[in-house]
Amino acid sequence: MNRTRNIIRLIRPKQWIKNVFVMLPMFFGGELFDAASLRVSLLTFMVFSLAASSIYCYNDIVDVDADRHHPVKCRRPVASGAVGIGTAYRIMCLLFVLACAVAMLLPDEVTGTVGAVALFYYLLNLSYCSKLKQYAILDVCIVAFGFVLRVLAGGFACELPLSSWIVIMTFLLTLFMSFAKRRDDVLRMNETGEPPRRNTVRYNLTFINQAITITASVTLVCYIMYTVSPEVAVRFDTPYLYLTFVFVLIGLLRYIQIAVVDKKSGDPTKIILTDHFSQVIVIAWGLSFLFMIYVI
Repeated sequence: MNRTRNIIRLIRPKQWIKNVFVMLPMFFGGELFDAASLRVSLLTFMVFSLAASSIYCYNDIVDVDADRHHPVKCRRPVASGAVGIGTAYRIMCLLFVLACAVAMLLPDEVTGTVGAVALFYYLLNLSYCSKLKQYAILDVCIVAFGFVLRVLAGGFACELPLSSWIVIMTFLLTLFMSFAKRRDDVLRMNETGEPPRRNTVRYNLTFINQAITITASVTLVCYIMYTVSPEVAVRFDTPYLYLTFVFVLIGLLRYIQIAVVDKKSGDPTKIILTDHFSQVIVIAWGLSFLFMIYVI
């Protein structure tokens, strides 16, 4: 039982919530209740989830020495010795094979494009874990671009043209959250004198706070421009999309409050899964779009 529990901790299924981004094209494309689109979106979700879990295994293998000196990450299965490095490699390979197998279940006309995006995502993240995460700014940009790849894969899976707005806002929003996560690393470095990551020394609170402010501001402005643009109003057949900016504004402010006041921005997934205020905002935002797209 403990072995199974440690393997589950290694592959981090809670992090799969990040792959909901592959569903955005289907949702905004008005095909949420289309069985074929729902099927391919769910398959794409599983491809990215299995690929991500494979990457988590590799990340824990590469970072095993650093994690053993980290006050929190030392409890990870590989760092603590609960799962051996050889076992972690085997699980990593198995998950990658399963991701490829699920990709083959996609319709023939989209298997190639979705598979290519997923493979690029996988290789990019292997490079990130091996070397690229050592470079400040580049590290957060790669994380944000990974979410863009999820959205692109979701669009290709449903054969829906993607708006430039959804790509831009996906990158900006996840870049904002990535900077907020780095703030937690800077705080830990300031408290202990030891950088949790090799590149943390290239960040400080002044820079991080400014980066968070800039990305949050640009995200909000971009979102407002999206909701008031004539082509979007015509596409959704409603002039009231701009009203949803309230949820985005409150959501950004809440996240900044968690990062700056509560100093708990280290795990965005945990925030989404545990912070009820954020959950209410996200649900209200989603329901407002659901009403405007599928009801009105």
